[in-house]
Amino acid sequence: MMRGLLALALLPWLLGAGPAPDSSQPGKEFPDLGNLHIKRLGDPHSPYNSDPPTSGPHMPGIAPWGAYDKPIPKEYQVHNLEDGGVVIQYHCPKGCPDLVKKLERVFFKYKTRAEKEKKYLHLILAPYPDMDARIALTAWTRLDTFNDFDEARIDRFIEAYVGIDHHQKK
Repeated sequence: MMRGLLALALLPWLLGAGPAPDSSQPGKEFPDLGNLHIKRLGDPHSPYNSDPPTSGPHMPGIAPWGAYDKPIPKEYQVHNLEDGGVVIQYHCPKGCPDLVKKLERVFFKYKTRAEKEKKYLHLILAPYPDMDARIALTAWTRLDTFNDFDEARIDRFIEAYVGIDHHQKK
């Protein structure tokens, strides 16, 4: 029975429809929408295939790496992801100071490590009002959403994706 399910899951790959999915990596994978630059916020562009977005049209510049108390426009988030960033976002319509403190603790753990190792921090923490889940982790083409704080899950996602540059080579 199990072997039959595995064969069924791999059927598209066996028929030449692309690489087999890598289920060992954290988060759900979304197709890469490219890295087209737009000139201004509000300029029309093709829709994102995930929310929060994980690739696609974005601003030419990034949002400064750091912790925010206001949402970051999607078009900036995507460029941060392209540059190897991970974005941690939360949604609490009625407020959630305890969750925010826990997420800040994770953020500052990585910030302190980056400073000690003299590395560039590629991490953003910000609210995101447009999602159903309380927590979302994004990286280039990857998204993980959940409702309860799970530091090990957050660490695994960050460790898997932070610092990987996704600029398309020409």
